[in-house]
Amino acid sequence: MVTTYFKRFRMETRLPLVDRPAPPLPAGFRLLPWASGLVKDHARVKYESFRHEIDASVFPCLGRKDGCALLMREITQRKDFLPAATWLAVHEDEELKGWLPVGTIQGLRTGPELGAIQNIGIIPDFRGLGLGSVLIWHALFGFASAGCRQVSLEVTVQNSAAIRLYERLGFSRAETVFKVADVPYS
Repeated sequence: MVTTYFKRFRMETRLPLVDRPAPPLPAGFRLLPWASGLVKDHARVKYESFRHEIDASVFPCLGRKDGCALLMREITQRKDFLPAATWLAVHEDEELKGWLPVGTIQGLRTGPELGAIQNIGIIPDFRGLGLGSVLIWHALFGFASAGCRQVSLEVTVQNSAAIRLYERLGFSRAETVFKVADVPYS
């Protein structure tokens, strides 16, 4: 194992930014609000979204199915978990004759007027369709409805596509932080 320091940006936005209309959801997709029966779907989307990404090195639990399931349970059992900022995007799958979970976002209330977005994940085959924007908008609306005035998130610097998305949605870089992780030597 090699100890590695991953550079991350802590990004913030002030609310309400949700005066803007919600971005349109692409045809064949819908959003499901938080429900405890969806925890396994959120965990599966996390795993499929992050297992081949740098975030699985920064947070090794994201590279394992059981790690994502445990993380999802831990997030939703926290006293500061905010169901109103937690959403699951699903896609109508004609072969399966049902809805396939493809995107996830979770929120925490970290202070009286502060919120934090946790793990925005879109399964790779469904990226570039605007689902990230839709999930973030609905999460921000949930934070604003709960009385939050400011929301933050963290992103690994190498994830330039995510950084561009967050900046486009009104987030700005507030701080640079470093996450220490032990990475297998290769």
